Amino acid sequence: MANTSLTELERDVANMIIEALELEDITADDIEPEAPLFGDGLGLDSIDALELGLALQKRYGIRLDSDAEENREHFASLRQLSALVAERRSD
Repeated sequence: MANTSLTELERDVANMIIEALELEDITADDIEPEAPLFGDGLGLDSIDALELGLALQKRYGIRLDSDAEENREHFASLRQLSALVAERRSD
């Protein structure tokens, strides 16, 4: 069943996650916007976080400080990550 609750930006960020992490068995519609990206949700780990950081920089020009406390918050869910992209793109 298609996830119609994704915004255009959330769908784009979801596709970036799928491409960056080579998640071939899922689509953007499979990623719930509020579900955790790490642990029980999408099941990502710290190596995946590094890959996503590189992908964010490459695709959106967003640089994150690897030691920043707020990174955990930014990477909490697809919706949080999309909000970061929207915020940084408008800066």
